[in-house]
Amino acid sequence: MDRAALADFLRRRREALRPADVGLAPSARRRTPGLRREEVAALTGMSVDYYTRLEQRRGPQPSEQMLASLARALRLTVDERDHLYRLAGHNVPRRTPADTHVAPALLRVLDRLDDSPALILSSLGEVLVANRLATAIFGDHSRHTGWARSDIYRWFTDPASRGIYPPEDHQRQARSMVASLRAAHGASGPRSRAGELVRVLRAESDEFRELWERHEVAQRFADHKVLLHPEVGPIEVDCQALFTEDQSQALLVLTPAPGSEAEDKIRLLAVLGHEKFPATAGE
Repeated sequence: MDRAALADFLRRRREALRPADVGLAPSARRRTPGLRREEVAALTGMSVDYYTRLEQRRGPQPSEQMLASLARALRLTVDERDHLYRLAGHNVPRRTPADTHVAPALLRVLDRLDDSPALILSSLGEVLVANRLATAIFGDHSRHTGWARSDIYRWFTDPASRGIYPPEDHQRQARSMVASLRAAHGASGPRSRAGELVRVLRAESDEFRELWERHEVAQRFADHKVLLHPEVGPIEVDCQALFTEDQSQALLVLTPAPGSEAEDKIRLLAVLGHEKFPATAGE
């Protein structure tokens, strides 16, 4: 671990960011360039004291999980993320199509979406990051571990995950998920994480096995959904997806029709927050 270089890198990356770059409101009283230390700490979920010690060359070695959070909070590119890992004395994460390092370009768009539910998904249906409104609708996915982080896996192994969709939409949603996984599998091959997920689901779900044999392939670029929220009821939205160049991640944005009842419900969720309305899991 190169404490001096790590401290300097963190400080310079922090100072290079503006509050708007990470979805924070600008402050007229800001006297120093870039983000404050407490803002970076809040974005990563660490204490201000812990982050301050890192910048003062006296902190303990950060874990890989903490480094991933720092890379996301500081909007690092993949090359910058790898450099961060090396400075902290860790092996660099493998670069694969299933890399869960969130693309900074997608994060910049997500940061500016205050009035629309939005989330960034991996090609395996893992929620990498979600804004406040998306969490209010879909629930907090950070509690999931292992394959349960994948919406596709939960859909075929946990019946409760389907509760956010009306029963009449379940078959269409199942086919869409399998077609999306087929596309990821084709892009990365049978020895990839997509291939492993396919093998796991073929062993655990008869429904998945039957749909997989249809060989349907599709990426979800646009869709229309009805989402069932336990407190505000059905929410009808249009979905648009913005993909990274390699198709490994997608920013999914949900928008109601202007002046609709769904728009009023989303505004209500924005005011009351997900603390009052714990949503069901799954997309």
